Amino acid sequence: MPRAHGEPLIRFRIRSQPADFVVDEILAFGPDGDGEHQLLKVRKTNANTDWVARRLASLAGVPHKAVGYAGLKDRYAVTTQWFSVHLGKRAEPDWGLLDADGIEVLESHAHKRKLRRGVLAGNAFQLVLREVSGDSEGLAARVDAIAQQGVPNYFGPQRFGRDEGNLVRADAMFRGAPAEDDRGRRADRHLQGLYVSAARSQLFNEVLAARVERGDWHQALAGERLQLRGSHSHFLAESVDARIRERVASGDAQPTGPLVGAGETLTTGEVAALEAAVAAPFAQWQQGLAAAGLKQERRSLVLYPEALRLDRRAGDELGIAFTLPAGSYATALLRELGDWQD
Repeated sequence: MPRAHGEPLIRFRIRSQPADFVVDEILAFGPDGDGEHQLLKVRKTNANTDWVARRLASLAGVPHKAVGYAGLKDRYAVTTQWFSVHLGKRAEPDWGLLDADGIEVLESHAHKRKLRRGVLAGNAFQLVLREVSGDSEGLAARVDAIAQQGVPNYFGPQRFGRDEGNLVRADAMFRGAPAEDDRGRRADRHLQGLYVSAARSQLFNEVLAARVERGDWHQALAGERLQLRGSHSHFLAESVDARIRERVASGDAQPTGPLVGAGETLTTGEVAALEAAVAAPFAQWQQGLAAAGLKQERRSLVLYPEALRLDRRAGDELGIAFTLPAGSYATALLRELGDWQD
Protein backbone atom coordinates (compact mmCIF):
# COMPACT_ATOMS: atom_id res chain seq x y z
CA MET A 1 0.00 0.00 0.00
CA PRO A 2 1.35 3.49 -0.83
CA ARG A 3 2.55 5.77 1.97
CA ALA A 4 1.25 9.30 2.56
CA HIS A 5 4.19 10.98 4.30
CA GLY A 6 7.06 10.10 1.98
CA GLU A 7 9.70 7.42 1.78
CA PRO A 8 10.63 5.32 4.85
CA LEU A 9 13.08 7.17 7.10
CA ILE A 10 14.31 4.25 9.17
CA ARG A 11 14.52 0.48 9.44
CA PHE A 12 13.85 -1.29 12.72
CA ARG A 13 12.73 -4.47 14.43
CA ILE A 14 9.49 -4.81 16.40
CA ARG A 15 8.45 -7.47 18.91
CA SER A 16 11.94 -8.75 19.60
CA GLN A 17 10.35 -9.74 22.90
CA PRO A 18 6.74 -9.53 24.09
CA ALA A 19 7.39 -6.51 26.34
CA ASP A 20 8.40 -4.50 23.24
CA PHE A 21 4.72 -4.38 22.19
CA VAL A 22 2.44 -3.34 25.04
CA VAL A 23 -1.24 -2.66 24.37
CA ASP A 24 -3.85 -1.54 26.91
CA GLU A 25 -7.50 -1.74 25.91
CA ILE A 26 -9.75 1.21 26.84
CA LEU A 27 -13.37 0.15 27.39
CA ALA A 28 -16.19 2.47 26.44
CA PHE A 29 -17.95 1.91 29.82
CA GLY A 30 -17.33 0.70 33.37
CA PRO A 31 -18.47 -2.44 35.24
CA ASP A 32 -22.12 -2.56 36.37
CA GLY A 33 -21.23 -3.90 39.84
CA ASP A 34 -23.87 -6.66 39.80
CA GLY A 35 -25.22 -9.29 37.44
CA GLU A 36 -24.62 -12.89 36.32
CA HIS A 37 -21.54 -12.06 34.23
CA GLN A 38 -18.04 -11.49 35.55
CA LEU A 39 -16.14 -8.68 33.82
CA LEU A 40 -12.41 -9.47 33.90
CA LYS A 41 -9.45 -7.23 33.16
CA VAL A 42 -6.82 -9.64 31.87
CA ARG A 43 -3.15 -9.16 31.04
CA LYS A 44 -1.92 -11.80 28.62
CA THR A 45 1.57 -12.53 27.31
CA ASN A 46 2.28 -14.48 24.12
CA ALA A 47 -1.33 -15.61 23.82
CA ASN A 48 -4.08 -14.87 21.33
CA THR A 49 -7.46 -13.60 22.44
CA ASP A 50 -9.60 -16.59 21.45
CA TRP A 51 -7.24 -19.03 23.20
CA VAL A 52 -7.49 -16.96 26.41
CA ALA A 53 -11.28 -16.97 26.09
CA ARG A 54 -11.25 -20.77 25.86
CA ARG A 55 -9.02 -21.07 28.93
CA LEU A 56 -11.33 -18.78 30.92
CA ALA A 57 -14.34 -20.84 29.85
CA SER A 58 -12.63 -24.11 30.78
CA LEU A 59 -11.68 -22.91 34.25
CA ALA A 60 -15.17 -21.51 34.87
CA GLY A 61 -16.86 -24.67 33.59
CA VAL A 62 -18.92 -22.81 30.97
CA PRO A 63 -19.20 -23.12 27.16
CA HIS A 64 -16.83 -21.08 25.01
CA LYS A 65 -19.77 -18.97 23.78
CA ALA A 66 -20.38 -17.82 27.39
CA VAL A 67 -17.18 -15.73 27.17
CA GLY A 68 -17.21 -12.35 25.46
CA TYR A 69 -14.54 -9.84 24.50
CA ALA A 70 -14.54 -6.47 22.80
CA GLY A 71 -11.65 -6.94 20.37
CA LEU A 72 -8.80 -9.15 19.22
CA LYS A 73 -5.32 -8.38 20.52
CA ASP A 74 -1.88 -9.28 19.20
CA ARG A 75 -0.44 -12.61 20.28
CA TYR A 76 3.26 -11.73 20.37
CA ALA A 77 2.84 -8.92 22.86
CA VAL A 78 1.86 -8.00 26.40
CA THR A 79 -1.74 -6.86 26.15
CA THR A 80 -4.38 -5.88 28.67
CA GLN A 81 -7.97 -6.45 27.62
CA TRP A 82 -11.42 -7.13 29.05
CA PHE A 83 -13.42 -10.37 28.96
CA SER A 84 -16.86 -11.25 30.30
CA VAL A 85 -17.73 -14.73 31.60
CA HIS A 86 -21.36 -15.73 32.12
CA LEU A 87 -21.18 -17.59 35.44
CA GLY A 88 -24.90 -17.54 36.18
CA LYS A 89 -25.26 -19.08 39.65
CA ARG A 90 -21.81 -20.69 39.58
CA ALA A 91 -19.17 -19.67 42.12
CA GLU A 92 -16.34 -17.54 40.76
CA PRO A 93 -13.27 -19.73 40.20
CA ASP A 94 -9.72 -18.99 41.31
CA TRP A 95 -8.49 -17.08 38.27
CA GLY A 96 -4.94 -17.23 39.65
CA LEU A 97 -4.74 -20.82 38.39
CA LEU A 98 -4.23 -19.34 34.90
CA ASP A 99 -1.04 -17.46 35.84
CA ALA A 100 1.12 -20.30 34.52
CA ASP A 101 -0.46 -19.86 31.07
CA GLY A 102 0.62 -16.22 30.88
CA ILE A 103 -2.89 -15.07 31.82
CA GLU A 104 -3.18 -12.66 34.75
CA VAL A 105 -6.61 -11.54 35.92
CA LEU A 106 -5.99 -8.03 37.24
CA GLU A 107 -9.59 -7.08 38.09
CA SER A 108 -12.90 -8.92 38.45
CA HIS A 109 -16.31 -7.21 38.63
CA ALA A 110 -19.91 -8.38 38.51
CA HIS A 111 -21.63 -7.27 35.30
CA LYS A 112 -25.12 -7.56 33.81
CA ARG A 113 -24.40 -8.45 30.19
CA LYS A 114 -22.00 -10.16 27.84
CA LEU A 115 -19.15 -8.06 26.46
CA ARG A 116 -19.78 -7.47 22.76
CA ARG A 117 -17.31 -6.92 19.95
CA GLY A 118 -16.44 -3.31 19.19
CA VAL A 119 -17.52 -1.67 22.46
CA LEU A 120 -14.13 -0.01 22.84
CA ALA A 121 -13.03 3.57 23.19
CA GLY A 122 -9.59 2.68 21.86
CA ASN A 123 -6.19 1.16 22.62
CA ALA A 124 -3.05 2.66 24.14
CA PHE A 125 0.28 1.45 22.70
CA GLN A 126 3.79 1.54 24.15
CA LEU A 127 6.32 0.11 21.71
CA VAL A 128 10.07 -0.40 21.67
CA LEU A 129 11.77 -0.26 18.25
CA ARG A 130 15.14 -2.05 18.19
CA GLU A 131 18.09 -2.13 15.76
CA VAL A 132 17.03 1.27 14.42
CA SER A 133 19.04 2.53 11.44
CA GLY A 134 18.59 5.31 8.91
CA ASP A 135 17.53 8.95 9.29
CA SER A 136 16.47 8.99 12.93
CA GLU A 137 17.15 12.75 13.04
CA GLY A 138 14.29 13.35 10.62
CA LEU A 139 11.83 11.41 12.76
CA ALA A 140 10.73 14.35 14.91
CA ALA A 141 9.42 16.27 11.90
CA ARG A 142 7.72 13.14 10.53
CA VAL A 143 6.05 12.46 13.90
CA ASP A 144 4.82 16.08 14.04
CA ALA A 145 3.34 15.74 10.55
CA ILE A 146 1.60 12.50 11.52
CA ALA A 147 0.18 14.09 14.68
CA GLN A 148 -1.24 16.98 12.64
CA GLN A 149 -2.42 15.21 9.47
CA GLY A 150 -2.99 11.63 10.61
CA VAL A 151 -2.09 8.55 8.56
CA PRO A 152 -4.04 6.40 6.07
CA ASN A 153 -6.33 4.15 8.10
CA TYR A 154 -5.27 0.88 6.46
CA PHE A 155 -6.28 -2.47 7.86
CA GLY A 156 -3.04 -4.05 9.12
CA PRO A 157 -1.32 -7.17 7.75
CA GLN A 158 -2.45 -9.31 10.70
CA ARG A 159 -5.97 -9.01 9.28
CA PHE A 160 -4.95 -11.08 6.28
CA GLY A 161 -3.14 -14.00 7.92
CA ARG A 162 0.27 -15.46 7.25
CA ASP A 163 1.25 -14.96 3.61
CA GLU A 164 -2.20 -13.38 3.07
CA GLY A 165 -3.71 -16.83 3.60
CA ASN A 166 -7.05 -15.42 4.73
CA LEU A 167 -7.46 -13.68 1.38
CA VAL A 168 -6.53 -16.83 -0.55
CA ARG A 169 -9.13 -18.84 1.37
CA ALA A 170 -11.77 -16.12 1.02
CA ASP A 171 -11.21 -16.10 -2.73
CA ALA A 172 -11.62 -19.89 -2.85
CA MET A 173 -14.85 -19.65 -0.82
CA PHE A 174 -16.27 -17.00 -3.13
CA ARG A 175 -15.50 -19.27 -6.10
CA GLY A 176 -17.53 -22.09 -4.55
CA ALA A 177 -14.78 -24.20 -2.98
CA PRO A 178 -15.25 -25.62 0.55
CA ALA A 179 -13.88 -23.34 3.27
CA GLU A 180 -10.69 -24.84 4.71
CA ASP A 181 -8.20 -23.97 7.43
CA ASP A 182 -4.42 -23.88 6.93
CA ARG A 183 -4.24 -27.67 7.40
CA GLY A 184 -6.83 -28.46 4.76
CA ARG A 185 -9.59 -29.23 7.27
CA ARG A 186 -13.07 -27.77 7.04
CA ALA A 187 -13.02 -24.26 8.50
CA ASP A 188 -15.47 -23.55 11.31
CA ARG A 189 -17.78 -20.53 11.33
CA HIS A 190 -15.23 -18.42 13.22
CA LEU A 191 -12.54 -18.99 10.59
CA GLN A 192 -14.95 -18.43 7.73
CA GLY A 193 -15.85 -15.10 9.33
CA LEU A 194 -12.16 -14.16 9.44
CA TYR A 195 -11.76 -14.97 5.74
CA VAL A 196 -14.80 -12.90 4.74
CA SER A 197 -13.67 -10.01 6.94
CA ALA A 198 -10.19 -10.12 5.36
CA ALA A 199 -11.62 -9.80 1.85
CA ARG A 200 -13.80 -6.87 2.88
CA SER A 201 -10.80 -5.20 4.53
CA GLN A 202 -8.67 -5.62 1.41
CA LEU A 203 -11.30 -3.93 -0.76
CA PHE A 204 -11.28 -0.99 1.65
CA ASN A 205 -7.46 -0.89 1.49
CA GLU A 206 -7.60 -0.87 -2.32
CA VAL A 207 -9.85 2.21 -2.32
CA LEU A 208 -7.73 3.95 0.32
CA ALA A 209 -4.56 3.19 -1.65
CA ALA A 210 -6.08 4.81 -4.73
CA ARG A 211 -6.96 7.90 -2.70
CA VAL A 212 -3.44 8.08 -1.23
CA GLU A 213 -1.93 7.87 -4.72
CA ARG A 214 -4.24 10.70 -5.84
CA GLY A 215 -3.28 12.74 -2.77
CA ASP A 216 -6.88 13.32 -1.65
CA TRP A 217 -7.26 10.67 1.09
CA HIS A 218 -7.74 13.37 3.74
CA GLN A 219 -9.83 15.74 1.61
CA ALA A 220 -13.55 15.87 0.86
CA LEU A 221 -14.68 15.15 -2.72
CA ALA A 222 -18.10 15.61 -4.25
CA GLY A 223 -20.32 12.69 -3.23
CA GLU A 224 -18.25 11.90 -0.13
CA ARG A 225 -19.58 10.15 2.96
CA LEU A 226 -18.10 12.07 5.88
CA GLN A 227 -17.83 10.44 9.29
CA LEU A 228 -18.02 12.46 12.47
CA ARG A 229 -14.82 12.07 14.48
CA GLY A 230 -15.22 9.76 17.46
CA SER A 231 -18.43 8.17 16.18
CA HIS A 232 -19.77 5.84 13.50
CA SER A 233 -22.27 8.44 12.25
CA HIS A 234 -21.76 9.73 8.72
CA PHE A 235 -23.50 11.99 6.26
CA LEU A 236 -23.47 12.56 2.52
CA ALA A 237 -21.73 15.66 1.14
CA GLU A 238 -23.00 15.81 -2.45
CA SER A 239 -21.09 19.03 -2.94
CA VAL A 240 -18.13 20.52 -1.08
CA ASP A 241 -18.23 24.09 0.18
CA ALA A 242 -15.94 26.12 2.46
CA ARG A 243 -17.64 24.85 5.61
CA ILE A 244 -17.19 21.20 4.63
CA ARG A 245 -13.54 21.82 3.77
CA GLU A 246 -13.04 23.51 7.15
CA ARG A 247 -14.61 20.62 9.05
CA VAL A 248 -12.47 18.09 7.18
CA ALA A 249 -9.26 20.13 7.70
CA SER A 250 -9.95 20.27 11.44
CA GLY A 251 -10.58 16.51 11.61
CA ASP A 252 -14.14 17.01 12.84
CA ALA A 253 -15.48 15.24 9.72
CA GLN A 254 -13.44 12.55 7.97
CA PRO A 255 -13.63 11.10 4.45
CA THR A 256 -14.61 7.43 4.39
CA GLY A 257 -14.11 4.34 2.28
CA PRO A 258 -16.45 1.41 1.65
CA LEU A 259 -16.95 -1.69 3.75
CA VAL A 260 -18.61 -3.64 0.98
CA GLY A 261 -21.89 -5.49 1.46
CA ALA A 262 -25.39 -5.81 0.08
CA GLY A 263 -27.34 -2.73 -0.96
CA GLU A 264 -26.77 0.45 -2.91
CA THR A 265 -23.50 2.31 -2.57
CA LEU A 266 -23.64 5.09 0.03
CA THR A 267 -21.66 7.61 -2.03
CA THR A 268 -22.49 9.59 -5.18
CA GLY A 269 -20.74 11.53 -7.92
CA GLU A 270 -16.94 11.51 -8.14
CA VAL A 271 -16.46 9.29 -5.09
CA ALA A 272 -18.96 6.66 -6.23
CA ALA A 273 -17.27 6.50 -9.64
CA LEU A 274 -13.81 6.15 -8.12
CA GLU A 275 -14.88 3.40 -5.72
CA ALA A 276 -16.69 1.48 -8.47
CA ALA A 277 -13.61 1.60 -10.70
CA VAL A 278 -11.34 0.28 -7.94
CA ALA A 279 -13.76 -2.51 -7.01
CA ALA A 280 -14.52 -3.59 -10.59
CA PRO A 281 -11.87 -6.37 -10.72
CA PHE A 282 -13.33 -7.85 -7.52
CA ALA A 283 -16.90 -8.53 -8.67
CA GLN A 284 -16.90 -12.08 -7.28
CA TRP A 285 -15.71 -10.83 -3.89
CA GLN A 286 -18.46 -8.19 -3.82
CA GLN A 287 -21.07 -10.84 -4.56
CA GLY A 288 -19.61 -13.12 -1.87
CA LEU A 289 -19.65 -10.37 0.76
CA ALA A 290 -23.28 -9.55 -0.02
CA ALA A 291 -24.21 -13.26 0.11
CA ALA A 292 -22.53 -13.48 3.53
CA GLY A 293 -25.17 -11.10 4.86
CA LEU A 294 -22.99 -8.00 5.21
CA LYS A 295 -24.48 -4.56 4.58
CA GLN A 296 -22.86 -1.48 3.08
CA GLU A 297 -20.92 0.40 5.76
CA ARG A 298 -18.20 3.04 5.90
CA ARG A 299 -14.81 3.41 7.61
CA SER A 300 -12.75 6.56 8.00
CA LEU A 301 -9.87 6.92 5.53
CA VAL A 302 -7.90 8.95 8.09
CA LEU A 303 -6.44 7.72 11.38
CA TYR A 304 -5.56 10.39 13.94
CA PRO A 305 -3.30 9.15 16.75
CA GLU A 306 -3.58 10.82 20.14
CA ALA A 307 -0.86 11.41 22.74
CA LEU A 308 1.80 10.55 20.14
CA ARG A 309 5.22 10.63 21.79
CA LEU A 310 8.70 9.62 20.64
CA ASP A 311 11.12 8.46 23.32
CA ARG A 312 14.77 8.49 22.28
CA ARG A 313 16.77 5.78 24.04
CA ALA A 314 20.41 4.84 24.26
CA GLY A 315 22.04 3.05 21.36
CA ASP A 316 19.88 1.87 18.47
CA GLU A 317 16.54 1.80 20.31
CA LEU A 318 13.53 4.08 20.16
CA GLY A 319 10.34 4.11 22.19
CA ILE A 320 7.05 5.33 20.78
CA ALA A 321 3.68 5.69 22.50
CA PHE A 322 0.25 6.64 21.15
CA THR A 323 -3.47 5.95 21.52
CA LEU A 324 -5.65 4.86 18.62
CA PRO A 325 -9.42 4.53 18.25
CA ALA A 326 -11.00 1.09 18.19
CA GLY A 327 -10.62 -0.85 14.95
CA SER A 328 -7.37 0.80 13.85
CA TYR A 329 -3.87 -0.66 13.61
CA ALA A 330 -0.53 0.42 15.06
CA THR A 331 1.14 -0.81 11.87
CA ALA A 332 -0.71 1.90 9.89
CA LEU A 333 1.27 4.46 11.89
CA LEU A 334 4.59 2.59 12.01
CA ARG A 335 4.72 2.14 8.21
CA GLU A 336 4.76 5.94 7.82
CA LEU A 337 8.01 5.99 9.82
CA GLY A 338 9.88 3.19 8.11
CA ASP A 339 10.24 -0.49 7.25
CA TRP A 340 10.53 -3.18 9.88
CA GLN A 341 11.04 -6.83 10.60
CA ASP A 342 8.53 -8.42 12.95
